[in-house]
Amino acid sequence: MKSVLLIVAAAAMTIGPAMAQAQEPAKQASPAQIERGKAVFQHWCAPCHDPGPGHPGTQALEARYQGAIPAALAERPNLPPEFVSVIVRHGLSIMPFFRKTEISDADLKDLGLYLARDTAGKK
Repeated sequence: MKSVLLIVAAAAMTIGPAMAQAQEPAKQASPAQIERGKAVFQHWCAPCHDPGPGHPGTQALEARYQGAIPAALAERPNLPPEFVSVIVRHGLSIMPFFRKTEISDADLKDLGLYLARDTAGKK
């Protein structure tokens, strides 16, 4: 429990400034990085975080945010890469952490860029 609280605190300290800067790295990302990030998402994240029923991560976020922000991660506007990195490497609640042997640092960077892209007006 204590480690979960420390992770949440670290993520909270990261997310504020990162939200303001989240769009900038995604603007500098190449289309290849975004595509690679999407592939990483589809492989590792989509089983829990795709839209719709049967995706426990999405369902948990739906309950938490009550429609204030999209529950499906790929539909979130400008999710900060730094926040994604902390959560992927350390896990959160029932979400497991992912080792570098599962998601490499390069893949994690591309995943963060994919999730930070501007989704405004896209469905």
